[in-house]
Order: sequence, then structure tokens, then C-alpha cells
Amino acid sequence: MAAYALRRLLAAIPVLLGVSVLVFSMLHLTPGDPATLMLSGGGGGGGGAGASAEAIEELRRSMGLDRPIWKQYLRWISNALRGDLGRSIWSNQTVTSMIAEQLPSTIQLTVAGLSVAVVLGVVLGVVAALRPHSWLDTVTMAFASLGVAMPGFWVGLLLIFFFSLHLGWLPATGSGGFSRLILPAATLGLEASAIIARLVRSSMLEVLRQEFVTTARAKGLREFKVVVHHALRNALIPVVTVVGLQFGALLSGTVIIETVFARQGIGRLAITAINGKDFPVVQGIVLLVATIYVIANLAVDLLYSILDPRIRYS
Repeated sequence: MAAYALRRLLAAIPVLLGVSVLVFSMLHLTPGDPATLMLSGGGGGGGGAGASAEAIEELRRSMGLDRPIWKQYLRWISNALRGDLGRSIWSNQTVTSMIAEQLPSTIQLTVAGLSVAVVLGVVLGVVAALRPHSWLDTVTMAFASLGVAMPGFWVGLLLIFFFSLHLGWLPATGSGGFSRLILPAATLGLEASAIIARLVRSSMLEVLRQEFVTTARAKGLREFKVVVHHALRNALIPVVTVVGLQFGALLSGTVIIETVFARQGIGRLAITAINGKDFPVVQGIVLLVATIYVIANLAVDLLYSILDPRIRYS
């Protein structure tokens, strides 16, 4: 197990390096000179007309943009490895402190959304698998298809209209408290639950046909024990991979959800930074989210090898 974990960890290093190169390239692939764009007030059309050539050159020197690009990258990645992601162009706060302030709210929303997705997806998938080709299966899979088809911002607006404006049960926007977490988490987790439900259904149908399930029923075990302890346990093995991938997808999906529900978080911070062309903040957020995504996939690989030892021995 230790050797397998080491191999997977080493395989993740080139991926993280590739991510860092792409994130660093954001600053240099942006049309125009970054220093000029920053001094233009973030407007799209100012073109830096109000900034003097001396001010632009001074900013370029302070950001190290006058150095060869490979030196700029080495400087940036070495600082990032020490936790220094630079400073915001507009507030002059460190990017690390800005992200640290907003990250707990985003992690809270992501975990809540993933919990909704897993619970709802597994329940719907199992129910559909136990009654294949019935009206219950049809309704469940129709709900799953609807969850995949509907964009997150539209689902969020529908939930706000129904539960907040029409019924008045839950607050529509803001952060803080469990009641303000319910609608964003439900919105975030709905699409992922549909994906998980479809996978659980197909996996359960395959497992329920296996001989060990038939043997368990022949022994006189209760149907609940056969389904939960025997069939579901084995059916969830391929689902683990999807759940891990969905964590990364939900984390990136908070950008839209936090904007719709006016919640604090790195998603809303990213939107503000993009609108203001605050490049260091955008770079820091993208690098963090990408790193978390890679780490989540690595954790899924390790967990998958524990659940199915054939993986690490193959």
C-alpha cells in the first residue's frame, strides 16, 4: 500500500507543475501589457491612457515583469511554495490572507453540497435499481436527467423564488447560519446527485445479478441486509471515484452559486478580482482550486485502492 501511495504521489507532482505553469501563464496571455491594464483602473477600454510611462515602468519593475519569463516563473512558484501568492493590486492585502478569510465559507458550502449530492444520489439510485423499468425507476431517472440538464444558476433562482419569496421559509441571500446554507447547498448538490444516482443505479443493477447476492438471499437474510450490507457496499466502489471528482467540480461550481446567493467565499472573490483585473488574486485562487482538485483525485485513488485491493496489485 505504501509503495502504491508513493507512486500516485509522485505522479501528481508533474500535474501540479503543469497547473502552476498554466496559472502563471494567465498573466502573460492576457491581451495587452498587464501593468498597463492594472493602471487603467481595470476598465475595458481605458487602455492605461491615464497612467504615465514612468508609472507603468515602475509597476513592471515592482512586479518583476521586466525579467525573462522563466525567471518570473521561478520567482513566482518559489514564493507560492512558501505560501506567498503576492498582493492584491487594489487593496494591497496579501492574497493568502484574502483567500484564508473567504475559504472556510466556500469549504462549508462545498461539503454541504457534496453531502446533499451523495445522500440524494445514493437513495435515488438504490430505489431505481430495486424497481427497474417501473414507474418509480422512470420518475427517478427523469429527475436525474432534469438535474443534469438544468444549469445551477437557474435552479438557484427557482429555489429562491419558491422557498424564499413565495413560501418565506428560508432566507434568499447572505452567509451565516444553517438556514442560509440550505438553498445554496441544495442548488450545488442537485446536479451532482443526478450523476451519482445514475451511476449507483447501473452499478446496483449489475451487483444484484451477482451470485453472492443470490446466495445471501438463499440463506434467508432480510432484504434490507442483502441490499445494504452486500449489494450496496460493492456497488459503491466505482461511485467513490465519481464522488471525488464531484468534490472538485462542486468547489469550482461555487463561483456561480456564491454569486447567485450573495454569499462570501473564494468564488465571489474570484468574480470580483476578474472584473477588476486583479491578476495576483485570480492566480492565487485558480492555483488553490486546481491544487485541491489534484489532491482530491489523489485521495480518491488511495481510497479506491483500499476498497478494491486489485487496483494496487495490478
